[in-house]
Amino acid sequence: MRLKDKVILITGSYTGIGKAIAKSCVREGAKVILNGLDDQAGEQLYAELGPENSAMLTIDITEEDAAEKLVDLAVERFSKLDALVNNAATIVSSNIRTTSSDFLRKVLDINLVSGLALIEKSLDQLIENKGNVLNIGSINAWGGEPDLLAYSISKGGLMTMTRNLGDSLFREYGVRVNQINPGWVLTDNEMQIKAAQGMKSDWYRDLPDIFAPAKRLFAPEEIAAGAVFLLSDECGPVSAQVMDLEQFPMIGRNLPKSWEGSHK
Repeated sequence: MRLKDKVILITGSYTGIGKAIAKSCVREGAKVILNGLDDQAGEQLYAELGPENSAMLTIDITEEDAAEKLVDLAVERFSKLDALVNNAATIVSSNIRTTSSDFLRKVLDINLVSGLALIEKSLDQLIENKGNVLNIGSINAWGGEPDLLAYSISKGGLMTMTRNLGDSLFREYGVRVNQINPGWVLTDNEMQIKAAQGMKSDWYRDLPDIFAPAKRLFAPEEIAAGAVFLLSDECGPVSAQVMDLEQFPMIGRNLPKSWEGSHK
């Protein structure tokens, strides 16, 4: 098992990608600290994984003492902390006309600032255990969609933080920091968003090639597979790296023939 006896804190792990990462980590022998906002969803996952493999704390990561409480829980329950997965995030639509300063600050606080606070509070444990950090970003970090302005800014900042700390912390302490930028993932939350937008229930079965050459979206478990590799010792000395898990190139993408001539 690739994560045997590792203790891993995963924020936003009651649902979606975070939940898939938590389940994959336990299958690989890890103990996990679960976190989220929906206490019922957390209790269900905690019951599934079992108290011998998990602990949970329902708390908003932007609360002043949230980072300290989560790290303390890991140490109290399992005596150490080997890895941190900064997965919790808010995905909200906004553009240049709707992104106020207060709105942007709120998004940055959740998607970026809280992650930095968790790294800082985890650092002593990570140094002691030669641990690592995995940040979950988004391909929107590379520029993003017009109506995902604040979200894209936050994920771009997260990517810069990953590269900065991945170099400095590894050189000084041996603590690796990496990031996964997922593409479009079919999570329960994505299904709820599309339902609220009035889309049909099986919208994901009929996607344009421009968005999904594979004719489907990623499953959360596929993102989790990449996470397990980066969290494990088999990753070796890889640090300050960003893994784009997408089904088309972000740069130099080949447009479908139907687009030829229409955007010249």
